[in-house]
Amino acid sequence: MNATKVLVVDDEPDLECLIRQTFADQIQSKEIEFIFVSNAAEALKTLNQHEEIHIILADIEMPKGDGLLLLSHLQLLNRLFRTIIISADGDLSNIRKAMNRGATDFITKPIDLKDLEITLSHAIEQCVALKKAIKAQQMLFNLERELVIAGNIQQSIIPHEFTPFPQAKSFEIYGTMIPATQVGGDFFDFFPLDEKRLGFVIGDVSGKGIPAALFMTMSRVIIRATALKTPSPEECLAEANRLLCVDNELCMFVTTFYGIYHLESGLIECANAGHNPPILLKGDRRQAMIARNQGVPLGILPEHIYAKNQLTLQKGDCLILYTDGMIEARNSEQEAYGEERFAKEISAWVPGRLPTLTTHLLDQLRQFTEERPPFDDVALLCIRQLE
Repeated sequence: MNATKVLVVDDEPDLECLIRQTFADQIQSKEIEFIFVSNAAEALKTLNQHEEIHIILADIEMPKGDGLLLLSHLQLLNRLFRTIIISADGDLSNIRKAMNRGATDFITKPIDLKDLEITLSHAIEQCVALKKAIKAQQMLFNLERELVIAGNIQQSIIPHEFTPFPQAKSFEIYGTMIPATQVGGDFFDFFPLDEKRLGFVIGDVSGKGIPAALFMTMSRVIIRATALKTPSPEECLAEANRLLCVDNELCMFVTTFYGIYHLESGLIECANAGHNPPILLKGDRRQAMIARNQGVPLGILPEHIYAKNQLTLQKGDCLILYTDGMIEARNSEQEAYGEERFAKEISAWVPGRLPTLTTHLLDQLRQFTEERPPFDDVALLCIRQLE
């Protein structure tokens, strides 16, 4: 532990002897190191040479600049100081001026050595506490800055270009993800498997914050890589599940819905790993839930077998995938948004381009929650058959 450095600014030689005698044990054990100067000019020079000095004991009346002038200069240094002023007994005017200029305490002449010891000890304790607070604040600032960067990185890996097959006119796809904090555990993704098939996935990682974001990134990479080398959705989820179970000491998991869309026929092959059932909105406004209550989230049971589902999108049909942050959001009365209200708002959508659907659904959710900050991440991914 480094000694606490205390700068003593006084032109009376006797004070140095008194201080060295009073604090002999602390000096011997290197708890406190005293640096003595005789005027304000020397004090400022010393402070510029020793940035680790934060405790100052200074007389108000000195040659070559008094203690009040020193206090004025200390304010310009933009450093943490606890300054104790030595004043003549009853000199309330100068004491008030000193406190107004940043002094944190004072003692009066003739100096009571016991009072000096207590006052200096308090100043050191306050200084240590303040330095810890400043360090914690800086760490918090750095963490918040890193979270912002992490959030930007996470948003950058979520798809923002929604034309996986630029020449295809038979369908459209669109998605959005809104994290509850700077980073989140929800994600969606889509990617060409070949010239005629599109893989698409939505997932929701257990937990929140940085651990969820890291597991989300790993899950997305594993699912995409696995999808490119396995022929069916159920096999893809089975292999991704096996890989995510390896060394999963934190027992994290991710609910996932993965599907393969066939461009030429509108056929969708899909499998569910414990995720919310997507809603199929038919062109005639009827709705159906797909693969409800199927599968176990990835990362829990390494040998789990997933069921295969199929459906075919007809012209005007829209498949809506979502995470539970959508239906579990609550208003000020702690009422959940719920599946029924979500389905009602889907029906209320006036068919148009898919961004109008996600905008409508999120606007209705915000109205329900009264613009309160989201408790959980929200992700939406929609596929619509145009021809």
